[in-house]
Amino acid sequence: MKVMKTLKKYKAPYLFISPFFILFFCFQLIPVVWTFYISFTEWNGLKAPEWVGLDNFRLMFNDYMFRDAFLNTVFYWVVSVVAVIVIALLIAVSIKSPHLKCRKAFQTIAFLPYVCASVAMGLIFMMLFDENAGLVNAILVALGGEKIAWLSSSRFAKIPVVLLFVWRSIPWFTIIIYSGLLNISNEYYEAATVDGANVFQKFWKITIPLLKNILFFCALTITIDTWKMFNESMTLSGPGTSNMSLFQLIYENGFQTFKLGYASSLSVVLILILLIISMIQYKVRKSDEGI
Repeated sequence: MKVMKTLKKYKAPYLFISPFFILFFCFQLIPVVWTFYISFTEWNGLKAPEWVGLDNFRLMFNDYMFRDAFLNTVFYWVVSVVAVIVIALLIAVSIKSPHLKCRKAFQTIAFLPYVCASVAMGLIFMMLFDENAGLVNAILVALGGEKIAWLSSSRFAKIPVVLLFVWRSIPWFTIIIYSGLLNISNEYYEAATVDGANVFQKFWKITIPLLKNILFFCALTITIDTWKMFNESMTLSGPGTSNMSLFQLIYENGFQTFKLGYASSLSVVLILILLIISMIQYKVRKSDEGI
């Protein structure tokens, strides 16, 4: 108590938040600055860093692995944003509907993927999409189709990865969208009913506009999550770089081949990509609000 009274006496409220700044400098600011510095060096973690200037970035833009990982991540990003938001929105609307039966069971099933470990689910998906003994191919054969080499074909290897990511992401964003639906007053829907609006008109004219901020937040969060994707592409790795994510490429260069300078340059590019995408999304959102 004497310490608290002394702090109040000398009007030093900044001392209360000093632990935050200590943690921020030690675990966020300093590592980021160090990463930017290391990106201009050649370093294996043992010897002293050797300054190489922009050589790492020149190597990156001539590296086919970077090109493949970048395009794969763009694919994961576009598909995941659309699929997660659409499916999560439909599930949230279904949960809020008064006509839904077995609501508790439906909520449990819908949220279950979020509490499952991503690595464990990756192993399960690996068995499901196995070319010879997988359940997915068994269903295709039963329907008259042919077996598909999901994880050993560069053409199809990205599909199990993005399906796993979407499946695991849907529950969390369903909760976020559902919380937004609960804040929409029923008076809007009652007034629309009086005016003769049907279910689809209410959805497009009331639900979607009033959820714009939440949907924007979901899109931004999914964007960050997809560009940081690692577990899904690592556990369901395909031939070569067929489904490698950019974050996985950073890990392999940093902790498998110990090219820490090159891995840091990849990290810097990833940070810049996220900043650019976030700024574009923010500008688009602000322009919509202006209209």
